[in-house]
Amino acid sequence: MKKVNRLIFLVVIIFLLLMCTVNIYLIQKGFQNADRQYRVSINRIEKAVTAFEKEKKRAPVNLEELIEYTGMGEYPKVTGLYSIAPADSRKQEVDSFLREETSDYAVFATGDHYYKITYRSDEQIKGQMILLLNMIGFILLAGVLAFLFYIKQKILMPFYRLSEVPYELSKGNLTIPLKENKNRFFGRFVWGMDLLRENLEEQKARELELQKEKKVLLLSLSHDIKTPLSAIKLYAKALSKNLYREEQKKLEIACNINDKVDEIEGYISEIVKASNEDFLHFEVKNGEIYMKEVLEQIREYYEDKMILNQIEFSMGNYSNCLVYGDKERLIEVLQNSIENAIKYGDGKKIWLETDREDEECRIRICNTGCKLPDKELPHIFDSFFRGSNVKKKQGSGLGLYICRQLMHLMEGEITAVMVSDGTDHIMKICIVVHLV
Repeated sequence: MKKVNRLIFLVVIIFLLLMCTVNIYLIQKGFQNADRQYRVSINRIEKAVTAFEKEKKRAPVNLEELIEYTGMGEYPKVTGLYSIAPADSRKQEVDSFLREETSDYAVFATGDHYYKITYRSDEQIKGQMILLLNMIGFILLAGVLAFLFYIKQKILMPFYRLSEVPYELSKGNLTIPLKENKNRFFGRFVWGMDLLRENLEEQKARELELQKEKKVLLLSLSHDIKTPLSAIKLYAKALSKNLYREEQKKLEIACNINDKVDEIEGYISEIVKASNEDFLHFEVKNGEIYMKEVLEQIREYYEDKMILNQIEFSMGNYSNCLVYGDKERLIEVLQNSIENAIKYGDGKKIWLETDREDEECRIRICNTGCKLPDKELPHIFDSFFRGSNVKKKQGSGLGLYICRQLMHLMEGEITAVMVSDGTDHIMKICIVVHLV
């Protein structure tokens, strides 16, 4: 933020230097060639007033009457004409009339009257222009400073406070506090970042708890396995030393060994089962959702993307039916399935089909160029499974596995079939949701 403060200070300094330069120029150079029209106008008025008195035998009431009398137009820069007759006034009134400094003026006298002519001089005009220019300049400076302070307070300051958050999260510091912010630019970002932090913290806690439980389970099962193993070892040692001579006793020992082996196999099965438990935790918020809203979001996102990838993309007609599930999770399933079609298809054509049957709504994501062997099709929804058609394409083998887990949590289903149209193999991922 120090750089921002320096920038604001620099703007103020540059503005003040610029204003000083302009003022000096206007004072010293700007009006050197200004005319003196008001002097010419005063000379003309003196002559016109003398002629008016000779003809009318009185003084003109004001400047307008004199202009009307002469018929020669206005007098540039002259603003008024005033008169007083010394014979009809006291000396104090005459002095006050002549010395009253309302503005720049000139005084002359005729035989019967004193006249005062007010005018706007070049210096007066210059001062007004300089004052106006400075006022405009400072208003602009105030506007620029207000804008810079607004940018600083509403954008830069919130961003500066958030700049350390991603770094702390990357180090695993998930307890860093995020203050609630109603800023129109960063309010939603802060809310999303805080939600991400909370989710990461929850996942970390679940992972630690799961690791703890599995560690305790493995330690417990390892300890339990020692007992049957010790018995088997003891029986084997006794048999090797021929301690049991009766055949019946030997048969009994063999049966005991077999029981202990079965016991060990049971423990091993528990270990395998524990290692195969779901390692991903999914949360869904099921409710009533409109299928049209889901499909419209898919259309809006993928139409431009398919054009960029030069893939023919189409979505058949679909009706707006009410289905049961989680809108965001259903969109996630559709996106995962379409991304799979983009990655493992031939990049020529992808399309969506929708239909309703009984109490179900079905969406099929179809793509051409499927090269997955038939024997691998039943395993594409298994965790970490990657078919032989992946080649060097990057992936974890979890995309379709996640889709199936989510669909099961939404009480739906996802399946896959391959069909042939005579020239090409087509993969169809079918997503089934229940109608409300």
